[in-house]
Amino acid sequence: TPWNFPINQIVRKLGAALATGCSFLCKAPEETPASPAALLQCFVDAGIPPGVVGLVFGDPAEISGYLIPHPVIRKVTFTGSTPVGKQLAALAGAHMKRVTMELGGHAPVIVAEDADVALAVKAAGAAKFRNAGQVCISPTRFLVHNAIKEEFTRAFVKHAEGLKLGDGLVEGTTLGPLANARRVAAISKVVEDAQAKGATVALGGKRVGETGNFFAPTILADVPLEASVFNDEPFGPVAAIRGVDSLEEAILEANRLPYGLAGYAFTRSIKNAHLLMNRVEVGMLWINQPATPSAELPFGGIKDSGYGSEGGPEALEAYLNTKAVSMVGV
Repeated sequence: TPWNFPINQIVRKLGAALATGCSFLCKAPEETPASPAALLQCFVDAGIPPGVVGLVFGDPAEISGYLIPHPVIRKVTFTGSTPVGKQLAALAGAHMKRVTMELGGHAPVIVAEDADVALAVKAAGAAKFRNAGQVCISPTRFLVHNAIKEEFTRAFVKHAEGLKLGDGLVEGTTLGPLANARRVAAISKVVEDAQAKGATVALGGKRVGETGNFFAPTILADVPLEASVFNDEPFGPVAAIRGVDSLEEAILEANRLPYGLAGYAFTRSIKNAHLLMNRVEVGMLWINQPATPSAELPFGGIKDSGYGSEGGPEALEAYLNTKAVSMVGV
């Protein structure tokens, strides 16, 4: 499991495993080891039998290389980067192990000409800057119809200016820090690359302060397709805005990348909504709202964003075997 939601990620996997009668062994993230330990201690305190849930720490490659081929392991579920997910899936496949892969994304946001701009800004802004953008379903590629692009950009900048940067444990804070100094350096590089290729920094673009890993909410305007932010997931508080002339152009760009985890769309037209629902290649699409994952809905992607779901009945089916039985004479 990854570091960005160290409790939630485990709960989504653990709940389905226990509900179907499976035991569960978790590899904790190196960056946030205490959170999984505290969660699993709750199970111990509640009296769960020994061996039903377990927790391991250590080098990811060494642990996965030992555990995945081991005969006691029947299924692997992983949340993390696409390159690592492909390696683990290949290892599991060599041993005929079932897998669920929730991998990287690069969520597009399609804002149609008929969209409610205020709603789009509020909903997309809430999704974009949640957890400082360190979310696999965070919207990043904003494809806004040119007829409303300037209006949307101004409103989005105003929304981001209203965020309060600070300690997440302090009341009133709406944007916390990045996970570490490496993330700060990576986001700085993303902004520099976009500027070098012709994008305009409409807001932010820099580290804030000398202590802590704070990065200003950043909005890039008129971003060219060759900029890295439009091709590689930034995993930070950066929104890249690009104008489009039609819904068709937006859909083609949304589907251009190999990722297909999540997407967002804003339109007042039910016809457009159905078109987007059918054409945008993602495992999850939110229309006229921020991301609203729930236990009842499947959570997962397609293409290089993985396969399998962690939510809904699909999550349970991943831990079950189908058996056909035909019987007579009893």
